[in-house]
Amino acid sequence: MDYQNILFTIEQGVATLTFNRPKALNAMNAETMAELLTAVNVCKNDEAIRVLVLTGAGDKAFVAGADISQMQSLRPQEALAFMELGIETLRQLEIMPKPVIAAINGFALGGGTEITLACDLRFASEKAVFGQPEILIGLIPGWGGTQRLPRLIGMGRAKELILGGGQIDARRAYEIGLVNRVFPPEQLMEETLKFARKLAGMPAFAVKMAKHSINFGYDLALDNACRLESECCAQCFSTDDQKEGMKAFLEKRKPAFKGR
Repeated sequence: MDYQNILFTIEQGVATLTFNRPKALNAMNAETMAELLTAVNVCKNDEAIRVLVLTGAGDKAFVAGADISQMQSLRPQEALAFMELGIETLRQLEIMPKPVIAAINGFALGGGTEITLACDLRFASEKAVFGQPEILIGLIPGWGGTQRLPRLIGMGRAKELILGGGQIDARRAYEIGLVNRVFPPEQLMEETLKFARKLAGMPAFAVKMAKHSINFGYDLALDNACRLESECCAQCFSTDDQKEGMKAFLEKRKPAFKGR
């Protein structure tokens, strides 16, 4: 597909999607969100892609938020359609059966923070800035921020960010569990891709089952969640990679996983 607002490349099993509207600080409009959804479906269905990395073009922003110039004149029904497009896209990103890593290179505000929340892992530059400032323009988060943020960092901290409309830097984001790792700006993509390639070399079906068990077991009662985990684990015994992994362990050698 010929994308207009994103860059999309694949190398060594890792797809890299770059939000490419640097003059607008990579703000998300409806067109960019639709392209993100298309790319997510490509990643989901292409067996050659094992991991997806999201980042932003330029050195200022990951995604600075939703495109206010496009949203300003929306009527309620039009706004609802835009919110529903974002909710559907980020849900598909979240449940895609492959790991997704956000490499947050700068501002990740509003919708930018919400996109990172739908990713499995968040690696941040020391220059990254996070926040949910929608309240400052008379809105609230509309792409899952009021739901995913409390689940990740706790209700009290989420309310502080959402109700107060404030911003936090990468170090504070790490302290409260919003990001997994923080790197100097010049090391962010190198370290992110290094970890992505590590994940790409893991047994693909086991990775899929682990993500599925975490995502869909999180809100279940513990007994039901453990049952889901057991079923996911049992399915792994149908794969060649499971047999290779156990054989390699017993033979004290490195396994040669093939994704089957």
